Amino acid sequence: CRLGLCGGSFPLLNRAVLCICTLTGVLDDCFCDIESIDVFNNFKIYPRIQKLTERDYFRYYRVNLNRPCPFWADDSHCSIKDCQVEPCPESKIPVGIKSGNYNRYSQVANANTDIVDCEQAQDLGAINSTLSNYSKEAFEDWARHDDAQDHFCELDDETSPDADYVDLLLNPERYTGYKGPSAWRVWNSIYEENCFKPRSVYRPLNPLVPPRGGDDDGEGFYNWLEGLCLEKRVFYRLISGLHSSINIHLCAEYLLAEGWGKSLWGPNVQEFRQRFDPAETKGEGTRRLKNLYFLYLIELRALSKVAPYFDRAFVNLYTGDRQEDRATKELLLQFFNETKAFPMHFDEKSMFAGQKIEAKTLKEEFRLHFKNISRIMDCVGCSKCRLWGKLQTQGLGTALKILFSEKEIKNLPEHSPSKGFQLTRQEIVALLNGFGRLSTSIHQLHSFRALLKEKR
Repeated sequence: CRLGLCGGSFPLLNRAVLCICTLTGVLDDCFCDIESIDVFNNFKIYPRIQKLTERDYFRYYRVNLNRPCPFWADDSHCSIKDCQVEPCPESKIPVGIKSGNYNRYSQVANANTDIVDCEQAQDLGAINSTLSNYSKEAFEDWARHDDAQDHFCELDDETSPDADYVDLLLNPERYTGYKGPSAWRVWNSIYEENCFKPRSVYRPLNPLVPPRGGDDDGEGFYNWLEGLCLEKRVFYRLISGLHSSINIHLCAEYLLAEGWGKSLWGPNVQEFRQRFDPAETKGEGTRRLKNLYFLYLIELRALSKVAPYFDRAFVNLYTGDRQEDRATKELLLQFFNETKAFPMHFDEKSMFAGQKIEAKTLKEEFRLHFKNISRIMDCVGCSKCRLWGKLQTQGLGTALKILFSEKEIKNLPEHSPSKGFQLTRQEIVALLNGFGRLSTSIHQLHSFRALLKEKR
């Protein structure tokens, strides 16, 4: 990525504007350029994914925010009011979403089920009673397969009494004030213990490690990174890209002022510069942004690959409102057509392409490292940060599951469920909303460029 010419005698703000506004060129480990992604995302993808994630099927996410941290005793739960998540009352959840696993192939399972207003729906047994014995056996078999499947994420038990439905539109991702050692500890555990990095290699700008003078410029770290195999290099870039995307959201939706009963949220240019300006991050900011674009390409590729799963006529995004469901399915298929039309997709076939036994071992190591990261999300002290961290991690995990299930997706039966490849509703919601967050990050970068130009 040709970010280079950021030195010289420009004032700091001018240098920041120059560096961010000239974020151009071809990304590492792929053959796509940043300009093409910007145009494609901002004009084709972003408007569609925004409409899609506002639909009932995608706005409600069931999550357990009360799971204890499995790695350390955590007493750092945030008491700031903006950290809190407001669960959705049961009466507000569309009836089809509350029906559980049966909604996944509900066009078959609920062909004769009337639309029921979710405010009045007390008994969901009627949905189950429409199932044939054959369908029931298929679903039970399917559930057993789901339990045995190798997931990339630690999935929440949706039947747990501690799991709640959350309306994502009413609990937006934004800056809550959660920061400092507790937040650093989470990211430090992710980078230091799960990104294939030996302790002898120092990650630049680690807030939990004292500066090391000349060794803190990152040269040793990036020499080590470039010496890794493609798969491990990709793993690090995915995590860095996710971290960058989350930071952009926090900068774009920052608490600017707090008044009587009303808070003002908006972009904080200074906060953005502290995280991404090359002059303030010793060049790290540009690498972070490149990794965001790389992650975007990975998830975009997964979406284009999974389209056949949803193309099948009997797969329905069931909420209980047939008109809503038809419109949502139509929007989703239009969105998939856009993803498939992108001409410069990442080639996942270059990964795990070595000797069969070595490739299988590396793939399993890759999966287990990422699954561990999904467990670390239960250590986030801020409930709202935990919600969006879990969702976006699960979205990326689902994308990886798709990319590594190419054969199973190609062999999907046209008119019946498949034991070879399945997606739960939780995975579908996380996949689309997670990618929506990446799309929003790239769109928000465009806004920050404009704001930096104004300030200059």
